[in-house]
Amino acid sequence: MPSLANTSLPDTIPGRFLRTVTDRGADVALRHKAGDEVHVVTFAEYADQACRAAAGLRALGVGPGDRVVMLMGNRPEFHVADIAALLLGATPISIYNSSSSEQIAYLAGHAGASVAIVEDAQFLERVLEVRGDLPALRHLVAVEPVDAPGIESWGELLSGAPVGLEAAAAVAEPHDLATIIYTSGTTGPPKGVMLDHHNICWTVDSLREALGFAPDRSRIVSYLPMAHIAERITTHYAGIAFAYEVTTCADIRLLGAALAETRPQILFGVPRTFEKIHSTVQAVLAADPGRAEVFAQALEIGARVAEHRARGEALSVELAAEYEKVDAESLRPARQLLGLDDLRVAVTSAAPIPVEVLQFFRSAGVPLSELYGMSESTGPMTWDAVRVKPGTVGRAIPGMEVRLAEDGEVIGRGGNVFRGYLNDPERTAETLDADGWLHTGDIGVLDDEGYLRIVDRKKELIITAGGKNVSPANLEAALKAQPLIGQACAVGDGQPYMAALLVLDPDVVPAWAAGNGATGTTLAELASDPVVLAEIEREVAVANERFSHTEAIREYTVLPDEWLPDTEELTPTMKLK
Repeated sequence: MPSLANTSLPDTIPGRFLRTVTDRGADVALRHKAGDEVHVVTFAEYADQACRAAAGLRALGVGPGDRVVMLMGNRPEFHVADIAALLLGATPISIYNSSSSEQIAYLAGHAGASVAIVEDAQFLERVLEVRGDLPALRHLVAVEPVDAPGIESWGELLSGAPVGLEAAAAVAEPHDLATIIYTSGTTGPPKGVMLDHHNICWTVDSLREALGFAPDRSRIVSYLPMAHIAERITTHYAGIAFAYEVTTCADIRLLGAALAETRPQILFGVPRTFEKIHSTVQAVLAADPGRAEVFAQALEIGARVAEHRARGEALSVELAAEYEKVDAESLRPARQLLGLDDLRVAVTSAAPIPVEVLQFFRSAGVPLSELYGMSESTGPMTWDAVRVKPGTVGRAIPGMEVRLAEDGEVIGRGGNVFRGYLNDPERTAETLDADGWLHTGDIGVLDDEGYLRIVDRKKELIITAGGKNVSPANLEAALKAQPLIGQACAVGDGQPYMAALLVLDPDVVPAWAAGNGATGTTLAELASDPVVLAEIEREVAVANERFSHTEAIREYTVLPDEWLPDTEELTPTMKLK
């Protein structure tokens, strides 16, 4: 085990890794499940593998300033490879697993990557298709065994003597490039967001303060793409700084089982994560009206408790007694069934979450809060974990300044603001001004206490033919809050009125349809079933009650297919394209 003889290490990710390995070497760092067998990696083993991988990469010519691209899912080897590159002063860059060959060529070429680490033959094939277009790419490493000449194996990479951890941890400096996060690109080519070690260490420290408790050794599940800043910060960088026990879940469809098995204490998810869990609960309750009524009554009491706690108010003796009863009988068993009973904090971000969904979880005893940020702010800009105001995204995180420009655009300044876009000074100047303010492109409103409410993307506000500015995100969130509507896309730019494309919720609609006389069985059949369409018409009317006549949805079409992540409709993190 290395000692901390060198106490003057620069504050970098490898420096923090060394401290955690020194203090927590015997503790479990990474867990993953292969079949029915659970495999664990301690921090000492994590460090040994990272140091061996670093030696292997160094033998391939990787050194300070080089870029290593990684194309792999949520698995322990990702964490090891990322740290290995950092121990050499290189920059690890994660690519979305669903990227096409052309996208890989653009990203790896734009970054000037010299080495690519891929998970298996499927990913390797995509890289090989465009390798001729990547003259800087000298080596390919495959984690899983592949039958291809000239490819380095992960086992070979780790086969030699390790580099010395303490010496390697001193290589990087705080303002060296730690990673490049490529924006998922709802429009246009992705931009390479440059983040340095200072950005990441500053952000991790701010999050610790914002949490309001010491998160060290918390259990957490890693399941979203590592190419996304939220997952990278939450489970990788914070995992290192706070010595988390990270369970990697390679298939998002198995998230429910992973939550039930690990009972995480911290959970991050995009809104769709929580919408799907909410839909699952609704589907179960729809099959048992008596149970649904009891649960609804429990939620009413839970909502009152959540409001008191958000305001920092003590519960009355009567309310505490009521809550203890309904929690024991209804709410806690539901949380236990979902694996959410040990949560200390749950966070949603990356897109607006319907207020009703947020309030459902908080009423059920799940401490869910909404965070606002972007890749360019190393993730968070505003967040309140405890003093939550539903409908807002909290106040500025500790150390960050957040204010509104004259046109209502949200701007921020702090140690988390990125260094600029790689090889793109023009777009950098559009986003990052001379005084260090990050211009988000979002329109917001700040209340008297500093809580931020996002109105919409500055460039995505719809202007109808009558000149009315309409927020599509707010409309879409209101529509998705309805039980049968799983996804929604509002349209109407330059048109006389607003319209929407709707997708049925596949977890809720079949059970609802079976209990209400609908004849369809598949999602496509239900999308044209008169009984279902009548209910959708009612739900659209309910959603419209929040908006003026000119903002409301006047026409809509129910589509027969579900929208899935990383398709023509949704980004890998389930944002509308």
